[in-house]
Amino acid sequence: MSSQISAVLTNPSVERVRSALARAGLAAGIVELPGAARTAQAAADFLGCAVGQIANSLVFRAQASDSAVLVMSSGAKRVDMARLGAVLQEPVGKADADFVRSRTGFAIGGVAPVGHADVKRILIEKSLAAHRELWAAAGHPHTVFRLTYEELVRITGGTPVEVAA
Repeated sequence: MSSQISAVLTNPSVERVRSALARAGLAAGIVELPGAARTAQAAADFLGCAVGQIANSLVFRAQASDSAVLVMSSGAKRVDMARLGAVLQEPVGKADADFVRSRTGFAIGGVAPVGHADVKRILIEKSLAAHRELWAAAGHPHTVFRLTYEELVRITGGTPVEVAA
């Protein structure tokens, strides 16, 4: 039977997410997409949902503290860097692929809301609450899982904020 399970679904990063979700008490099924969802729109098209239901995991670099900040934001919105900096009370910049991998343990495109190596702050965009169901990355660019806004806040311990426009 194990030969029928996709290599993507048994990827160590996906297994780490599955374990973190189980520890958080969330029995979410991880879904394999037919290819990398390079955009929130591509993921939404495959899942048959609105782009706003895609909970993008965006990693930023808080510059003064040199720390990783994960922002869970709607695929229908863009994070406003000035608003984010005001919330963090320090300048913020984009994180490159090496920084993302070293701080989260995931490659860009597969960063999950849980199971990180070294992320100190998690912020959850309040606009995600408008949707009954959300989809988030599950540790690999080809995997996602379904959850609610309330579950997202609970499993991440994240702070609800308004940083997107």
